Amino acid sequence: MIKSISLLTRKDGWTHEQFVRHWVDVHAPLAHAVPGLRRYVQSHIVEERRRPDVPPLDVEVDGIAELWYDSREAMAAALATPAAKALYADGALFIGRIKTYTVEEQQVIPTSP
Repeated sequence: MIKSISLLTRKDGWTHEQFVRHWVDVHAPLAHAVPGLRRYVQSHIVEERRRPDVPPLDVEVDGIAELWYDSREAMAAALATPAAKALYADGALFIGRIKTYTVEEQQVIPTSP
């Protein structure tokens, strides 16, 4: 399993609430059409926690998107489809800045049965 994690910031002129509403109501339904996409999670920022012993990164984030695929090859194939291109085109309407990582998870505490 391979995962894409993106840190998202809203476009200038958009409120956080407008960003989240578009992300949920318009963008999320488009993800259902992407072949090979196994899981899609939107994490909506509700507050920022800070640690007194470690300085924070100088970045504002409105949300975090996680997309799961069976493999890197499956991810590449999915991203080449018209459905993924439509998803990306919609993202360009409301996402101002994005930083995306391709990651492999290392499970530390397994999910409870």
